[in-house]
Amino acid sequence: MTTKEEIIHKIIANKNRPHLNFSLKHKTEKFTNNLFYTLFDAEACVKSNIEQLETDFKEIYKLACLIKDGSCEKIWTSFLLKLPTILENLNLDAQELVNNDPASTSIEEVYLAYPGFYAIAIYRFSHELLLLNTPLIPRLMSEYAHSKTGTDIHPGATIGKSFFIDHATGTVIGETCIIKDHVKIYQGVTLGALQVSKELKNTKRHPTVEDNVTIYANATILGGETIIGKNSTIGGNVWITSSVPKNSIVYHTNEIKLKLNKKK
Repeated sequence: MTTKEEIIHKIIANKNRPHLNFSLKHKTEKFTNNLFYTLFDAEACVKSNIEQLETDFKEIYKLACLIKDGSCEKIWTSFLLKLPTILENLNLDAQELVNNDPASTSIEEVYLAYPGFYAIAIYRFSHELLLLNTPLIPRLMSEYAHSKTGTDIHPGATIGKSFFIDHATGTVIGETCIIKDHVKIYQGVTLGALQVSKELKNTKRHPTVEDNVTIYANATILGGETIIGKNSTIGGNVWITSSVPKNSIVYHTNEIKLKLNKKK
């Protein structure tokens, strides 16, 4: 019979990630929330919050980066310089939601209650940190937003201004996806890859969506060479693996068949 000591020994022997510290995950989630509140909560003291965010960032960076290369200070300074622009872009995103969602009553409602907006905000934070070659933290931020909102936006995606996600749940936006300005998407939309081979890691695997495109619920658009032309509307539940010209409308044609009544 296996003893408790033997079980413990086997567990320890198979924990082959000696530097894995799950406090990084929890501290990153706390940092992410504090960053959001600093930019949007009217009661938040920006000066003191920024100082605390810097302290918290240095702590999680130390946990994420096993090689002490001295870049933490530079990354934080560069990220801090980007925050005003990030906030400007998020305000445009929020206004786009107010302008296009009939159910929205105020911009405050968007900031407080819209999961799509929260997902976009965390994407914009994590994207800038990814561009600064920050290890692991951007992915932890995006997965935290994923767990909170049901929206999976890879921090490597490139998303333009005035972006709109309504309802949010089930939305997936892949790493090499390019989304331009004034794009509106709904729940269940997938902007994904045609193949998932590891050899394609450094190639563009996800589609490009040009300006003023609307993509309705549960549409699936796949492939790095797939381009959705500007001003197009993609209907719900469509499956697209090739490019669509500008000013297009893509939709399924419903067909209704009535059962024949064989009873006399």
